Formats: sequence, C-alpha cells, structure tokens
Amino acid sequence: MKWLACELHTHTLHSDGSQTLEELAEGAFHLGFDAIALTDHNTMSGLIGREEIGQTYGVHILPGMEWTTFDGHMVTIGLNEFADWRDVSRSDIDKGIADVHRHGGIAGIAHPFRIGSPACTGCYWEYELNDWSSVDYIEVWSGTFPSILRSNHRAFELWTQKLNEGYRIAATSGRDWHAQEKTDDPISVTYLGTYEQMYAGECSDASDAETDALTTGSIHEEQLISALREGRATITMGPLLKLTMHIGNSMYHLGSMIPASQGSSNSIEQSPQAHVAIDFTVRAGKWSLPEQTLMLKLCSNLGEEAQQEIDWQLHEQQLKLDMTLSNCDAAESRRWIRAELWGTMNGAYVRIAFTNAIYFEKRGAQP
Repeated sequence: MKWLACELHTHTLHSDGSQTLEELAEGAFHLGFDAIALTDHNTMSGLIGREEIGQTYGVHILPGMEWTTFDGHMVTIGLNEFADWRDVSRSDIDKGIADVHRHGGIAGIAHPFRIGSPACTGCYWEYELNDWSSVDYIEVWSGTFPSILRSNHRAFELWTQKLNEGYRIAATSGRDWHAQEKTDDPISVTYLGTYEQMYAGECSDASDAETDALTTGSIHEEQLISALREGRATITMGPLLKLTMHIGNSMYHLGSMIPASQGSSNSIEQSPQAHVAIDFTVRAGKWSLPEQTLMLKLCSNLGEEAQQEIDWQLHEQQLKLDMTLSNCDAAESRRWIRAELWGTMNGAYVRIAFTNAIYFEKRGAQP
C-alpha cells in the first residue's frame, strides 16, 4: 500500500480564495502534499490548466466543487462533469448526492458544526438526510490545528455515532485553504492508500481503474478517488498512522469488511490481531512533536479496547507493533475498529492522528 498525502478542501480566486491554482499547487508542493482537491464554491472553472500545473509541481490536482448553499456545504470530488447544486432543497439533499454519484464523484459533508448564520451562512449542516449510507465521507477535522476546535469534536462524534449505527462512512480532514499565508498551527493531512502491486489477496477490492494503473506502475486520480470512496484513509497532524487486522492468514486494510465467520471466531488462532505501524519520517520538517510518551489506542463501538505507551525519544523513524483486542467475549458485538494516537502538540494534549475504520460484518447479515 502506498500512502499519498492529500489536502481535500481548497479554494482559488475563482470563488472566495486569494490564490491562483498555480500558487495553490506550489504551496502544496512546499508543504509536502502529493495531491490536492480543488473545491471552489459552486464552480469548477478554476480547474482550467490543472494537468499542466500538476505536472509542473508534481502534485495531483483532483477535480471537485463545494456545494455552497443556505442549508449546508457539501464537498464533491472526482466529478467528470458539473453536477448542479441549485435544484436541491433542504429535504432532498439525497437527490443531489445521487446526482454527484451519477457523474462519477463522491460527496462529503464539510465542517458540519462550524458556526452558521450570520457569521457563515450555510456553514452549519442543516440538510435533512434520509439515507446516511449515501454519504461517502464526513470532514471531521476542518481548519488548522483542527483537533482543538469544539466544532470538530462534534463532527468526530457524529462520525463515530454513524459508525456505531452501522454506516460505512469515511472521515477526512480539510484545511479549507483559501490563501498562501504562513501559520504556526499544525496542519492536518489526509493520507489515501493506493495499491502499488498486485499481491495475492491484497487487492481484491481494487477498482478496474486501480487494477489498470497497477499494471503500469502509475498513480492517477481514480485511484485516489477509489481510496477515499472505500475508506482507505488515515488522518494526522504529524506521523502517518496505519492499521491492518489479521485473522489467520487473512489481512484486512482500512475500509475493509471482515466476514462474520472470521470476526467472531473464539479460537485463539482465528482471533483478530491488530497490526499498527507509525511512520515518523513522513513530510520531514513540516511538523514537530516535543519529546514525550505518546499513547496509542484501539477504539471501537465497544469503547477503548487496547492502549500502549510509545516513547517518542526511542521511535523517531518507524515503529511496528501488534496489539490484541481486549473484549474477546464481546466479539460478536464488534462492528468496527480504528487506531488513534494521542499526545502533546503545540502545548495541548490532543488526538494527533487517527485511522479510518475496519469493519466487522454482523452475523447473519446479507452479503
């Protein structure tokens, strides 16, 4: 699995930003991003020349648009043509999401609990969703130093609630990047996992476009869109946090569903084992942590299932470790699992990084 550093919420002069697409791409390059999504408000005109600009700076530029209405903001990414946001009312946003999907894109709720009117009309999500399964992702971290913001705490809680209810919805971060302004605040990154090679059993959920790309060794935008759609994403303000689940000889990546026949096994040999990897070398020089003891947690709908202290002084490169889930007796009730990394950053004890979920199929559920 190859992980690409992405910024999925940006703006240019074509809406309310104060930067050109070239300035945005250059800024992304200097911050160590591999890809950005241009999500101007209600327009895709800013994407003109994106292929040439992307090649110049070595940054993938994904097509997108932020639906900006009185009832909420919805970030759409990967559309092959314009999906009209004007023909949607508060009670039928599901119709708008379906239209985005028909045009090959994915739809995510942007900053759902940011203060709304009169400070930011439409920033607070008020659409009435009838089908949460149609939502591809929720932007749970918005802005710089996102983990300290109460509005983001609420968004993170909303995402967790929907996971508990059985929905497979991805989580992302988005700076909502409008200008080339320096900041001392930590910047969050959404890493998207793409397949590098066709290992046996590893790429069974790869899309046709991803499989085609694997034969050429290239990375293109459909791989990134598929990764986000499938939940192969991990979010951080610092080190790259990765999680896989191993049951017997089977391995499951972020976004995968573990079959009920395996996830609820009571045998020691077939019990779920979490493999966690932390890469402290990513985007070197773009973030920092004080010397400290970090806390790694495994969390699920059953609560906190495992934790382990990590001495930052001893692990400044890469760290791999196995963790055993504690609630073995409640295995049949487990619906999802994710990893979280906690520690001190910029003087505050915060969630520094977290992964998306790996899911457990409910016994008796239809395939």
